[in-house]
Amino acid sequence: MPSAPRPLRTLGFLTIGLFDEADPRRGHETTLEIIELGERLGFDSAWVRHRHLQYGISSPVAVLAAASQRTSRIELGTAVTPLGWENPLRLAEDLATVDILSGGRLNPGVSVGPPMRYDQVKDALYPDSADAEDFGYGRVRRLLDLVRGEPATDFGGVVGFEVFSDRVQPHSPGLGRRMWYGGGSASSARWAGEHSMNFLTSSVVKAEGPDGAGDFAGIQLSHIRAFRAAHPDGEAARVSQGLVVIPTDSASPEQRSKYQEFAAERLPRTTSPQGPARLLFAPDLVGTSDEIAERLHAHAAFREVDEVAFALPFTFEYEDYVQILTDMATKLGPALGWRPGAGD
Repeated sequence: MPSAPRPLRTLGFLTIGLFDEADPRRGHETTLEIIELGERLGFDSAWVRHRHLQYGISSPVAVLAAASQRTSRIELGTAVTPLGWENPLRLAEDLATVDILSGGRLNPGVSVGPPMRYDQVKDALYPDSADAEDFGYGRVRRLLDLVRGEPATDFGGVVGFEVFSDRVQPHSPGLGRRMWYGGGSASSARWAGEHSMNFLTSSVVKAEGPDGAGDFAGIQLSHIRAFRAAHPDGEAARVSQGLVVIPTDSASPEQRSKYQEFAAERLPRTTSPQGPARLLFAPDLVGTSDEIAERLHAHAAFREVDEVAFALPFTFEYEDYVQILTDMATKLGPALGWRPGAGD
């Protein structure tokens, strides 16, 4: 462990973007307003989650395209896009298009594995190829190659009046260096490093092996070190941590009570691995910015990162998010050594 934590260089936040089925536009507008607020507060990045057949953002690339036209500086990311739902060629085209429109601010985060509740959705998603689809790392390799400008076809040239390219168009040269992998296991961390991706580590990890069964910070630290050991950039390889963090400096008594109840309800799942996958959850951090900073500085994994995308709880109101983001930018970030523009 380093003798002192790294000063925080990049401050970001993650939102799920919920909406009411009867008024989906209002929910999506609220998400865009939150991203605009983040830019005004000086945040370096804003990330959106991906939710299919739920009342959350099903098309984050489209939402971030809209956000790119309402902001000018803040980086825009997905945390994460499950590639089991995507065609890598079409996704590569969409990502490159939005990256061009944003001026090179897109940070696509992806993951692999079968789509959630696959038996219930496979007939709609892959009616002719459900049993033949590959949901492993090969899907990420296809996307990476296409984003990085590798040929998509062996043909390129002129046919009549039409001109064809052998690679994805538009091509955004810097996008390939801004691809992130969201992983919670040692194997995914190593794979991301070996393929020169950036690494998103969240508030969920796999408890692999009996020794680290209940030590979230220790497991997450091992993933970060495995990633950097496998990455060509070594210690300079980018890692972003995404814990749930709720500062209360300017919160009302009612908000503080709600936040504490939220964290208390979720605390039992943090005491031992959950389910067949042995998922271990990090406790939510609720308190003043000074209290949270003290806990983070003692967190073994946080001490080795200089980028964060703190996750906003997905059940709160817009006014709560305004208060939380404002305290993050004006109180918590500075307490962690961050200042606006430090990540530029």
